[in-house]
Amino acid sequence: MSYTTRRWQSLIRYAGTGDVEIDNNLVENAIRPLALGEENYLFAGGHEAALNIATFYTVLTNCKSQDINPYEYLYWFLKKVPDTNINAIETLTPASFKNQE
Repeated sequence: MSYTTRRWQSLIRYAGTGDVEIDNNLVENAIRPLALGEENYLFAGGHEAALNIATFYTVLTNCKSQDINPYEYLYWFLKKVPDTNINAIETLTPASFKNQE
């Protein structure tokens, strides 16, 4: 009770707005994979390997944010990359994959 009474004004202000989450679970859940990955990066095998892992995470997160199945995207990417000119590399992004569906 003493915790609540010491913070009563803040509690009333919070209850009156209605646009602030009561906890930070959404943020914690969003960053959990990155936090777990940080421990794994220690065993990546070196700086270049860690950069490769970071690139892979970026691509997979991009797929997730666009509601793209990562497996389908990677399959499509690996089939197209041998025939793609380096000047047309932007045609291999997850957004390009989504637009061609």
